[in-house]
Amino acid sequence: MAEETAAEGYVPYRSRPEWKDITPVPQDDGPNPVVSIAYSEKFRDVYDYMRAVMQRDEMSERAFALTADAIDCNPSNYSVWHYRRKLVQALGKDLREELKFTVSVLREQAKNYQVWYHRQKLVELLGDPSEELVVTRDVLREDSKNYHAWQHRQWAMATYQRWEGELEFVEQLIGEDVRNNSAWNQRYFVVTHTSSLTDEVVRREVDYTLGNISKAPNNESAWNYLEGVLRGQRLRTYPGLLDSCEAMYTKGIRSPFLLGLMVTMCEEEIADGGPKAAECCSKATELCNSLATSVDTIRRNYWDYVQRRVKQTYQTTVPTAV
Repeated sequence: MAEETAAEGYVPYRSRPEWKDITPVPQDDGPNPVVSIAYSEKFRDVYDYMRAVMQRDEMSERAFALTADAIDCNPSNYSVWHYRRKLVQALGKDLREELKFTVSVLREQAKNYQVWYHRQKLVELLGDPSEELVVTRDVLREDSKNYHAWQHRQWAMATYQRWEGELEFVEQLIGEDVRNNSAWNQRYFVVTHTSSLTDEVVRREVDYTLGNISKAPNNESAWNYLEGVLRGQRLRTYPGLLDSCEAMYTKGIRSPFLLGLMVTMCEEEIADGGPKAAECCSKATELCNSLATSVDTIRRNYWDYVQRRVKQTYQTTVPTAV
C-alpha cells in the first residue's frame, strides 16, 4: 500500500507538516463489523483527515484542497460535496472556477448525482445559467440517455426560461436514434412548457410522431408520446389517426402498440354505443386474440382481461347485444 501511494506521487496527510495540528479521525465501523471494506491506504488517510476537519467545521484553504482529494477518492460522498459548498462560500472562492471543477469531475462521473446538484447550487449563486445547455449537450453527446444530464438541463431551462433552439436539438437526437426515450420525454417537456396544447400544436406533434412511427413501428417511445399529446381527446375521431392506424395494419404491421391503440379506439366506439359498436366489438376481440397469442404473449393475461372487458361493455351499452 505504501509503495502504491508513493508510486502515484501521493504524500499522506499524516506526513505533511502543515497538518501536524490535526488528529485524524478513523472510520468507526463498530466493534464487530460484519464485512469490512478494504479501503486503500490513500482512501483511509484522506477520509481520516476529512472527518477531522469536518468535526471542527474548519473553514480554510487546506480544508478546501482536502475536499478535492476526498472527491477524487469517492465522488459520490454527499457530505464532502456539502462541506465543499460551505467552504466555497465561506472562503469567497471563484464560482466560475468551481464550475470548471465540476466539469472535470463530470468527465469521469457523468452519472454522479452529487456533482450535478453541486453545479446547480453554484449556478443559483451566480444567477447565470449560460453554460448549462452547452455542458449538458456535451455530456449527452457521450450518452444521450443520461438521466442526470437531462434532469439538470430541464431544471436550467425551466428555471431560467432557456427554451430557444431546444426543439431543434431534440429533433436532431430523435433523428439519430428514433428510440431515444429520453429525447421523446424532453420533447414533451418542451412542448408542454412553451405552448398550450392547442389544436395546431397537437396536429403538428401528431404528424411528427406518426412520421417517426412509420420508420420504427415497434418503437414504444413514439407511441407513448402520441398518446401523451392526445390525452383527453377521443382517439377514434381524431382526424386521420384511425386511417393511419388501419393503413399500417393493412400493410401487415403487427406492432403491439399499434394493435393496443386500435383496441382503445374500438372501446371508445363501444362505450359510446356508436353505430359501429358491433363491428368494433368483433375487431377488438380479434385484436386481443392476436395480442394474447402471438404479438404480445408476455401480457397474455392482460389482453384476455381486455377482451372480457370489451364484451362486457358491449353487452352493457348495446341492449340488443347477445
